[in-house]
Amino acid sequence: MESVKIRLIVMNFLQFFIWGSWLCTLGLYMTTPVEDGGLAFDGALVGSVFALSGIASLIMPALIGVVSDKWVNAERLMGVLHWVGAISLFCAAFVTDYDLFKIAMLVNMLAYMPTLSLSYTVAYNAIDKAGLDRIKDYPPVRVWGTIGFIVAMWIDNLTGFSSNNGQLIMAACASVAMGLYCFTLPACPPAKAMKNNGLMSVLGLDALVLFKNYRTAVFLLFSFLLGAALQVTNMYGVPFLDSFKATHPEAWAVKYSVILSSLSQVSETLFILAIPFFMSRYGIKRVMIISFMAWVLRFGFFAIGGPEGFPVVFLVLSMIVYGMAFDFFNVSGSLFIADEAPASIKASAQGIFMMMTNGLGSIVGGDGAGLVIAYHSENGVVTDWPACWTIFAAYACVIGILFALTFHYKHQAKVKAEKV
Repeated sequence: MESVKIRLIVMNFLQFFIWGSWLCTLGLYMTTPVEDGGLAFDGALVGSVFALSGIASLIMPALIGVVSDKWVNAERLMGVLHWVGAISLFCAAFVTDYDLFKIAMLVNMLAYMPTLSLSYTVAYNAIDKAGLDRIKDYPPVRVWGTIGFIVAMWIDNLTGFSSNNGQLIMAACASVAMGLYCFTLPACPPAKAMKNNGLMSVLGLDALVLFKNYRTAVFLLFSFLLGAALQVTNMYGVPFLDSFKATHPEAWAVKYSVILSSLSQVSETLFILAIPFFMSRYGIKRVMIISFMAWVLRFGFFAIGGPEGFPVVFLVLSMIVYGMAFDFFNVSGSLFIADEAPASIKASAQGIFMMMTNGLGSIVGGDGAGLVIAYHSENGVVTDWPACWTIFAAYACVIGILFALTFHYKHQAKVKAEKV
């Protein structure tokens, strides 16, 4: 059983090391002047590149989930996708034309985004076969993914990769290694039972059965709404911290903005380990409400934070609460969907969850946040970050209240049922 955990730990470390290599720093690379090793793209072009992740997540996780559920082992599929991602990342690292760069990043995201949901499927399958408990044993494994993300971000910041193509080359090399490693993982074959061979099943739409259940449908709806908040952080967290260069160029929060931002992932490592306690004690509804509250604090602390003096404390606090905001939503949500979905659509169900959060949520969040940012900007420069973050905090608060009122879940009843 320990060997299974170690193998999944390595999988998670590499999986998120790849993403951490570029997710939070790609915008900086794209806007850095050419003479400093960047691409010198303007803000609008940067936003359109980040929007690609939403498009990829809207299409690919559910589609690849169908392939995994019906025809190809999940771990093998994940390996091939990582190799495709490696090729596209190498291409992106050495092109300077915007259109070619965008195509390369689109191919990368089309390949990478479904591997997130596949990694959950592979992990849950291996844990179940080893006789382990998902809620108890998966979070300590998943925490190594966050550690991988942190290591990549620190390497970017300390080597200068954060503003040049080194981040993409590093991600590509890690993708090659991950592709090879996937073929050594515990086998996760397609479901044997395929009762429905009609058009809906062939197209993979049988996973939409999740929406027939009121509780699951409401959960997925709010996953979409909360996924929009996640995209706000991915797009504007580091640029917000970097904006202090204009007034406080020597502040440590500016010089080491990527490392400061990585405190969010450090916080994740702590809160992931707390998930078994909170899920078993309070259930998914209360855990999600805690996540909504943490998102409110995440944005609220940004609104009142600053690079020097006492206000910098609020920036650090924002990073700390991010771990709770992200983990209690993303990891706990994945565990909930795994419990709700029939075994025959285990990969497709994770794909639907990814589609709602990183797909629809990402697209709507990116567009909505872009409108807020544009309203508070002049000549492409944000003039009122506090107002932007206050609006985002209010949004998280409103949908949190609505979730508490509409999502019905009796945790004690489920616990009793499991004991029978």
